[in-house]
Amino acid sequence: MKTIPFVLTVATALALNPLSAQKPVDKKSQKPTTVAATGVADSLIKPILGQVNFRMIGPATTSGRIVDIAVNPLNKAEYYIAAAYGGVWKTTNGGTTYQPIFDGYGTQSIGCLALDPKNPNILWVGTGENNNQRSVGYGNGIYRSLDGGKTFENLGLKLSEHIGMIKIDP
Repeated sequence: MKTIPFVLTVATALALNPLSAQKPVDKKSQKPTTVAATGVADSLIKPILGQVNFRMIGPATTSGRIVDIAVNPLNKAEYYIAAAYGGVWKTTNGGTTYQPIFDGYGTQSIGCLALDPKNPNILWVGTGENNNQRSVGYGNGIYRSLDGGKTFENLGLKLSEHIGMIKIDP
């Protein structure tokens, strides 16, 4: 089955069949009747959704503002994305697909990333978004991965709440 590359909304479903947007009319009174929640739109959407393969598309959720990017200098197709309140994501194919790599570490609020210039398998993550807007998530310290983001270890600064920059001494 082929993946359909579009987002299906009720508006899209109704656009596929514009006649379905018309409300049924009572034949005697000539007044529009109401359509139940399981009405015309659902009967259009359910068969279409059955053929759509949903997938994670990476750091694009409402809270997924990108705050930092760390690119492997030895392989430009591999990079990491820090989302303000959406965790850390990794791509190895130039952004075609992303994998979340920071789930389960106590926070999804990220302030910054840094790759060791001498060893791109060493990734540093500063937690706690540092761009306070209407709301902001707190972090729980600084993390280091020695295996390209497969695992992380908290190295301290647990009460700092917001880490906005990491500089690695060459």
